[in-house]
Amino acid sequence: PPDSALAASQTSPPVDETLTPLEQEVLDEYAHLLDNLNNLSGLLAELASNPSTEILDSLRGLERKTSLVFTLLKASVYSIVLQQQIGEEEMGANDGR
Repeated sequence: PPDSALAASQTSPPVDETLTPLEQEVLDEYAHLLDNLNNLSGLLAELASNPSTEILDSLRGLERKTSLVFTLLKASVYSIVLQQQIGEEEMGANDGR
């Protein structure tokens, strides 16, 4: 809900006869802008407090994919290290002959 002070400022005051039509139009546009900003603020607060299930589902899927890539990377590094150790052992065995 918009701030009561902001809501109270949205009511259009009676047209002041000292204002030019352009000045009154500018003031009306500012009041319209304030209304739009209050609506936007309410929508953003609602979105922030209730995350979209679509966003959460997408993030879970991304988490699974990232986990899979990390697991595959660890397996690849382990395989490379193991192959290097086997190669070093074979070279050591060949040198001992």
